[in-house]
Amino acid sequence: MKDVIATERRRGGVTELERRIEGIIGPAAEGLGYELVRVMLAGGGRDGRLQIMAERVDGAAMTVDDCERLSRTVSAILDVEDPIDGAYTLEVSSPGIDRPLVRRKDWERWIGHLARVELDEPLDGRKRFKGVLMGLDGENARLRLEDGAEVQLPLPRVSRAKLVLTDALIAEAGKLAAVSDGAPPGAH
Repeated sequence: MKDVIATERRRGGVTELERRIEGIIGPAAEGLGYELVRVMLAGGGRDGRLQIMAERVDGAAMTVDDCERLSRTVSAILDVEDPIDGAYTLEVSSPGIDRPLVRRKDWERWIGHLARVELDEPLDGRKRFKGVLMGLDGENARLRLEDGAEVQLPLPRVSRAKLVLTDALIAEAGKLAAVSDGAPPGAH
């Protein structure tokens, strides 16, 4: 596998190959009742990993059975399409409680929760921010910092962002888990 992470510039945190893979597997995932959160290639050589993070479109928590179902489908598609040079390990998972903030809707969905954000270039002398999500304003994520100040972070410059594990976030995740009955999406 080519070390695409090291050699290809990550625009908006995603490589062109990752976008291509998302385009290949996204429709099948949606057909099964899942939505892709993130597609990421990591490592290289024999340690190459393709990480697929997904969630159920019905809002219920992802189960191990969901991950297995999606993994089998994605694996079959990638075997035919073969977009990645060389061997790799496929990993399919849920976003988890302290999930990454990747899509615009992630920034809106988790308003009021604490997040850590890292920019690829400094803004007002700093690259790392921690604060409460306040939503989006155009192409900027609004964050209320611990000192009460509000900052607008340009989404195209966000290299990494994720929720911080708090009691409020755990309670919210518990509500999602209560919705899940273990049945595959669309089985009701």
